Amino acid sequence: MATPDTSATPPHLELTAFQSRLKTVVSFPALLAILLVGGILVPLRNFFVDPDVWWHIKVGATLLSTHRWPTADPYSFTAPASPWIAYEWLGDLLLAAMERAWGLRGLVALDLVLAAAILLALYVLTTLRCGNSKAAFVTCAVLLPLVYPSCSLRPQMLGYFFLVLTLIVLERFRQGRTGALWLLPPLFLVWVNTHGSFVLGLFALGVYWASGLVDIHWGELASRLWTSGERLHLELMALLSLIALTITPYGTELCLYPLNMAFSQPINVGNIQEWQSMMFGEFFGKLFLALLLGFVLAQVTLRPTWRLEELVLFFAGVVAACLHVRFVLVFVPFCAPLLAVIVARGIPPYRPAKDKYALNVLLMALIVAGTVWLFPSRARLEGIMEEKWPVKAVAYLKQHPAPRPMYNNYGYGGYLIWQLDGQNKVFVDGRADIYEQAGVLSDYLSISRLALTAPFLLDAYNIQSCLIARDEALATLLANSPQWQKVYGDKLSALFVRKQAGRR
Repeated sequence: MATPDTSATPPHLELTAFQSRLKTVVSFPALLAILLVGGILVPLRNFFVDPDVWWHIKVGATLLSTHRWPTADPYSFTAPASPWIAYEWLGDLLLAAMERAWGLRGLVALDLVLAAAILLALYVLTTLRCGNSKAAFVTCAVLLPLVYPSCSLRPQMLGYFFLVLTLIVLERFRQGRTGALWLLPPLFLVWVNTHGSFVLGLFALGVYWASGLVDIHWGELASRLWTSGERLHLELMALLSLIALTITPYGTELCLYPLNMAFSQPINVGNIQEWQSMMFGEFFGKLFLALLLGFVLAQVTLRPTWRLEELVLFFAGVVAACLHVRFVLVFVPFCAPLLAVIVARGIPPYRPAKDKYALNVLLMALIVAGTVWLFPSRARLEGIMEEKWPVKAVAYLKQHPAPRPMYNNYGYGGYLIWQLDGQNKVFVDGRADIYEQAGVLSDYLSISRLALTAPFLLDAYNIQSCLIARDEALATLLANSPQWQKVYGDKLSALFVRKQAGRR
């Protein structure tokens, strides 16, 4: 008589497990996640991209076609053959692949996906820390205006996502789930080849490690010692992560690039908008200040207890954001867990017994349908492009080549590199590092700001034509100069040619 197989899971138990997973997918916390994603997708449908995205796409396209990593600048006439590496090459490849496959709509889709991934990761991080999905939702909704400016399409978005993933891994480890740390070495391997913000991940890892070396219970501050096994496991993963940082097409050069950015580019850091200090007069800065004041008030009235590592990261994020507005992308994930803990004091936790799964499904379907319906058409994207970039001017240049060399403003450089296929070298573009090292960036700032030396610098570079925004100061000067003639203009840009081009 055959012995029945008792190892198989009974069908009714398999059904129960499936039902449990299905309920999780359509639960109220899942609905809140979809709402957050919808909140970030609505404004991003207007194709919010950074001027640098265009040269990133060109670099990625060149990598795809040549399978070679550049070591010298191929795109400018002002810094020809200057040492330069594609320090965000993996992100460049992703951008180029999306643009090649689906054009502008592919770029919009990528921007939406990355923004959604960042916000969902923040939601997971805050839920993990406070144990209350509703408080996590409120926290992410409050921080959404600070997240949005960092969602301009470029490899930086991948670095932002990786930072939040690192914090999730470290939080899970702090809660006793040691296996999560094995994600760090491959994460840092991808990260170093994508964006220089990997140093923030190393910083967070170092803070968690150091905070577990002391046992503190002082007022509202606490720190638990690592066990010997936890400490060794964390140190092993940190060592493997450091080794992973050296696995790049450029060896250790990508590891060192953030140091070059921090200490060898004072003009870039001092003049590019995203490197300026926090602007408290703007809504962005007022919200940041309100969060800081709210945190102080909550600490005085509620007196929550904080772990040492999260408090150190919080204050580091505050300092970084005050020094450079770009680093709000650091402040948000460092602040979010603490804010979620405070918010959770006043919001009851999610109770599955009260969930309305059918209503959740209906609302989720409406949000997804709305997102699909709002996704911009190709015609709309082309209209947005014409409003923001010198599309018509470049079309004119292709039909009526201007005499070279041609001066262009900083914001147009990347677009010219992408559209003119590298055949016409640019004066400057978003790769400020090479232009600063070549001494060009300071000259560009003098010309664009109409310093007394501006006309002489145009002569020194033998500039024969200028493609600039129609409302910038240089356009006014050239329009009233007997040496220059305006040969093209539209609502956005203007093209000037030196009279009797080639002579001075």
